[in-house]
Amino acid sequence: MKQTIQKFVIYPWNFLFNHEVSPLRHIPDVGVRHYILQILGFMWAICFSAAIGSYTFMAVSVIGHTILIAAVAITVATWTAASVKPKLFERKKNDN
Repeated sequence: MKQTIQKFVIYPWNFLFNHEVSPLRHIPDVGVRHYILQILGFMWAICFSAAIGSYTFMAVSVIGHTILIAAVAITVATWTAASVKPKLFERKKNDN
């Protein structure tokens, strides 16, 4: 079982990050291999940062949209009540 887990973790790690195992091994110049691997790593860092940032912003956006939709619903309910039952908005007179 331990060997299976090790293979499950180590093989993908080596496939991605070991220039002698990954498909980058076909590039003959080791310096160019390293450069390409760095570019790919930088690209993935940017992609994950953008994704996490948009997920974080999405939560704020959902809350903001919920507040806006609630404000529209309250406005429509108020206008409907004013049209159907205008007496709801009459002030009660004080008998002092």
